Amino acid sequence: MPEGDTIYREARQQHAALAGQTLTGCDIRVPRYATVDLTGETVREVVSRGKHLLHRIGDWTLHTHLKMEGMWQLYRPGERWRRPAFTARAVLTTAPWQAVGFSLGITEVLPTADEDSIVGHLGPDLLGPDWDAVEAIRRITEQPEVPIFVAMLDQRNLAGVGNVFANELCFLRGVLPTRPAGEVDTVAAVDLAHRMLQANKDRPQRSTTGDLRPGRRSYVYGRAGQPCPRCGTRILAGRLGRDELQERDTYWCPNCQR
Repeated sequence: MPEGDTIYREARQQHAALAGQTLTGCDIRVPRYATVDLTGETVREVVSRGKHLLHRIGDWTLHTHLKMEGMWQLYRPGERWRRPAFTARAVLTTAPWQAVGFSLGITEVLPTADEDSIVGHLGPDLLGPDWDAVEAIRRITEQPEVPIFVAMLDQRNLAGVGNVFANELCFLRGVLPTRPAGEVDTVAAVDLAHRMLQANKDRPQRSTTGDLRPGRRSYVYGRAGQPCPRCGTRILAGRLGRDELQERDTYWCPNCQR
């Protein structure tokens, strides 16, 4: 699933292409919103909120979430799409561009004034202009028994951390993913999460090591069975979440993380 840095770049790209443009076509390809037509409305802005993408068009918001398979692509009018047409869920056309959302996990249209009903539950956005570290720390420390890996993934605590960053953060802080948040330096963990997303928001190759070469961009994520880059101990893997439906892949070094 794309993380906050990916959605931030997506919003920036969409905003650069569409903001200030009048829609000459609007095709929402999900049953509930199939009759919605925002043609003639002006795209005011495109912004990210954690892992959520918000196209603000006139007085309306097209809210999308990529989930695991989704993506937005930009085309010149008439240009052939690089993904199957049957996977398109939203098509926004302006004179210079056509923005197509493929395989979107969530697609819905609502009044912009009602956005809080869909993103109001989210914690402070790590890449947002209103980032509030104190509030994020407060939310995490309210549930000290929750594993730090789960707490950092909880979008109600802070918005934008995904599986990659949560695993890498645990390694860099030297704590096991299962360690209760109340036993972790939450201030340092939140600060590190903010710095990691900030460092990656402007580049397509995500790296938590500072090395952009393939195979060297992460310390533990996706490296089960491989040697720890610090101590050489074999990296282990498992799954962890609040419940079975929310379980995510975890990776850790049993020597470097306690």
